[in-house]
Amino acid sequence: MTMISDGLAPDLERRLRDGIDGEVRFDEYTRHLFSRDASMYAIMPLGVVFPRHADDVRAVVAAAAEHGVPLLPRGAGTSLAGQTTGPGLVLDLSRHLHRILELDPEGRTALVEPGVVQDQLNRAAAPHGLMFGPDTSTSNRATIGGMIGNNSAGSGSLRYGMTIDHVRALDVVLSDATTARLAPVTEEERRRHADAATLEGRLYRELPALVRENADAIADGFPRFWRRAGGYRLDRLAREDTPFDLAEFVVGSEGTLVVVTRALVDLVPKPTRTVIAVGHFTSVAGAIEATEDALACDPAAVELMDRTILDLSRQKIEYASLGTLLHGDPEALLFVSFTGDDETELRGRLQRLAARWNRHGHGYHTLQAVTPAEQSALLKVRKSSLGLLMAASEGTKRPLAFVEDTAVDPAHLADYTRRFKAVLDRHGLTAGFYGHCSVGCLHVRPFLDLTDPHQQQTMRAVAEEVKDLVAEYGGVNSSEHGDGLARSEFNRELFGPDLYEAMRGVKRIFDPENRMNPGKIVDSPALTDHLRDPALPPAPALRTRLDFEVVGGMRGAADRCMNIGLCRKADSGAMCPSYMATKNEEDSTRGRAGALVKALSEPDPKRALGDERLHEVLDLCLMCKACKSECPLGVDLASLKAEALSHHHDLHGVPLRSRVFGAIRRLNRLGSATAPLSNLPGRTGPVRRLLDRRLGIAPDRPLPRFTRRNLVRWFRGRAGTAGGRPMGTVTWLADSFTTYTEPEIGRAAIELLERAGWDVRLESGGCCGRSSLSKGLLDDARDKAHDLAHRLTRSAPPGSPVVGCEPSCVMTLRDEHRALLPHDPAVQDIARRVRQVEELLTEALDDGRLRLRTDSWLRGRKLLYHGHCHQKAEVGTAATVALLSRIPGVEVVELDAGCCGMAGSFGFESEHYDLSMIIGNDRLFPAITAEPAETVVVASGVSCRQQIFHGTERTAWHPVQLLREALDMDVS
Repeated sequence: MTMISDGLAPDLERRLRDGIDGEVRFDEYTRHLFSRDASMYAIMPLGVVFPRHADDVRAVVAAAAEHGVPLLPRGAGTSLAGQTTGPGLVLDLSRHLHRILELDPEGRTALVEPGVVQDQLNRAAAPHGLMFGPDTSTSNRATIGGMIGNNSAGSGSLRYGMTIDHVRALDVVLSDATTARLAPVTEEERRRHADAATLEGRLYRELPALVRENADAIADGFPRFWRRAGGYRLDRLAREDTPFDLAEFVVGSEGTLVVVTRALVDLVPKPTRTVIAVGHFTSVAGAIEATEDALACDPAAVELMDRTILDLSRQKIEYASLGTLLHGDPEALLFVSFTGDDETELRGRLQRLAARWNRHGHGYHTLQAVTPAEQSALLKVRKSSLGLLMAASEGTKRPLAFVEDTAVDPAHLADYTRRFKAVLDRHGLTAGFYGHCSVGCLHVRPFLDLTDPHQQQTMRAVAEEVKDLVAEYGGVNSSEHGDGLARSEFNRELFGPDLYEAMRGVKRIFDPENRMNPGKIVDSPALTDHLRDPALPPAPALRTRLDFEVVGGMRGAADRCMNIGLCRKADSGAMCPSYMATKNEEDSTRGRAGALVKALSEPDPKRALGDERLHEVLDLCLMCKACKSECPLGVDLASLKAEALSHHHDLHGVPLRSRVFGAIRRLNRLGSATAPLSNLPGRTGPVRRLLDRRLGIAPDRPLPRFTRRNLVRWFRGRAGTAGGRPMGTVTWLADSFTTYTEPEIGRAAIELLERAGWDVRLESGGCCGRSSLSKGLLDDARDKAHDLAHRLTRSAPPGSPVVGCEPSCVMTLRDEHRALLPHDPAVQDIARRVRQVEELLTEALDDGRLRLRTDSWLRGRKLLYHGHCHQKAEVGTAATVALLSRIPGVEVVELDAGCCGMAGSFGFESEHYDLSMIIGNDRLFPAITAEPAETVVVASGVSCRQQIFHGTERTAWHPVQLLREALDMDVS
């Protein structure tokens, strides 16, 4: 593959900046981020362009042609075979070209731009009872343009086929920067097109001739199995009695022929009901052998998941609920889905399948999931199989996608899989098995360390053996993820020399100068060229303040990211809130992780961590920690950013605002001591403008109100409680926020704990260091962690629990303190003793130590609960939901509204205020404002409650306040 000289960059960059409305970026960090996709490859591009409209795309193609630079169109950049890595110019079509232009329910079509995400289209089509047929596991970030490029399929392909079966017409830019509309044409129309002295005319003249000349090769060279995503689909052009259809033909061409700017796609009726049978098996082979019985019951999909995936899911909070549903300890699960509109009929099919399996001795249990609630945990894990498998990476030993896309007729799948496993065993490799048994496609990713040249040789040997094996069974080497860099090398052998030469002819007709994503499908480099991991230099030594418990230290923690792109989802969870707002790649978790890998690979990583462009990339990270739990690989950007900030401070000094926020406990204590006078200056215009100019504190953001009778004063001034209570001692952590601004929350919790039989002691003498951590003041945070941990171990009985009401503070004791002081016994001891106050109170309710009234004002109310991001990341929200659900007569609804956007000090900062409000207004504010006044809003975090009130003028309660409201005071 030809590499491009950087000397071309200045002229091309100038031409592009002058000629398009979109953004143009040629800086090293952007180039690095777009040098990789979700594959094992990396190639540095010359620059990246973010076109705003089709005219921009045409202008970029023209500029690239003038400068002799290759062009690579890209959607979400989640390709697994290296399709979206290459030299030249990368066109990111996902950032701006994401409009649904038309939706025709009667005609069952949608006209979309290439950056429209599959779930986005499905949400728009759902009110009309429609959906886009191909159902990928990456539907929350896969773009329609990317699906067209790869000819994506997914779990529903047994019923709905592949993307190629759902494309009606395409508006494209050709390699000479002319435009064309590709659609089925009659022979008369084809001849009329062929008369034009244009590149489009050449397509209509020369492609039919090429098909005629290679008719025998086309008839004999393609694999017989239908589920194909490799090579150019000359078999489609060769069909008789069908219109000549170039739109269909370019599907699966991986950006090597055209750039799609608009697509007219088919929609299909969306079934109103789905039921799932989950077979439990003692072996993968046993699960696959049960597929035949499943197919006999006319399912929509049959999906396999092996023990490797199951065990990984048990380690993630995000998927913990799966463990409560499974029976025993299965080695494999088989998910069989049935869809339709008649639930009774679907239940009957479930029962028939269970009976067949039982009669033929397949599996030991069949779980039947009928309702969406029953299916939720199951589907969540199934769709996350790839990410969970990637999470098993250890340093540079990763599960790699080079033989993971084969498919054979399901009738041969059991035997094929056994022989596939034998290949891996012979080479001493382990792998996770999952995929689509209904269409004979298994995703198998062997674990390899490609920094070891011997392992590279092993990879090639396995790839060649599997390629031969799949051919023996009449299967396909690429069934849904395309050829890219991983499989194109084998296309000459797989298709035969004549058909391969015909495919090369296709490339020459469309792209005479070989500028469109060269090196994919035909004339490709070797499988082992351009590998990402071997190209990284050894990580230079760097002393960090936080302990990163992974191979490779801080760089290893960032390099866990394998670009699968879950952080690009936009309508669920909290990761990544700033990306959801900006749709900018560098604002995603993977963008920031990639930027850190680049910096930490420099000869002087400490100096590189002080780079201003790097901190521009890191700046919009809210440190919400959602990535720690929602990223399947557990990339913890909050910790990585804190460490990076500390090195930036070492080189550039600590900004005044960071010092102020780091000292928030002292300031809040002072504000409480001088209240109510301390509340006045912050509410006057001149003072707010001064705070904006001097400290960068947003004038539109309300400041907290200090309370003179704070929690410490209340605790000291009330009547003492008798010690020696039956439950022992619990320590209440008087956090830096609610203690001085919302003491009523702490009072409610302490009263509940005491009534539940606990002897409560108040710890108010120290700070957990949360604010210092968020500002990269890690030395200060370490001192605070040491002081607090040792204070707690000295003053609280051994083993007694530590609780609090502010999740960010309580969870800091469990997480960051251990990273700051990994070898301090006191820190480790306190981390183990931290519990959620909700857990203690739920236990007290369940064993009768607390009793709630059945006639409180809450009865009949909906409780709309918004969980704190740090709580979700560390322990989940199940304990809080369980506590709220114990209140008699209430309906508890937990919002999936992402991060509130406040994130501690982030929402107070002038330059971040607008983004903070955009994030809040994404899902949280609309969900709350849509509720009637009688709905009770509940939020665990102080920042969340501030943001909710500012954005909706609705007061949010802390869960313990509501429990206190419902407490039966007559029962002690």
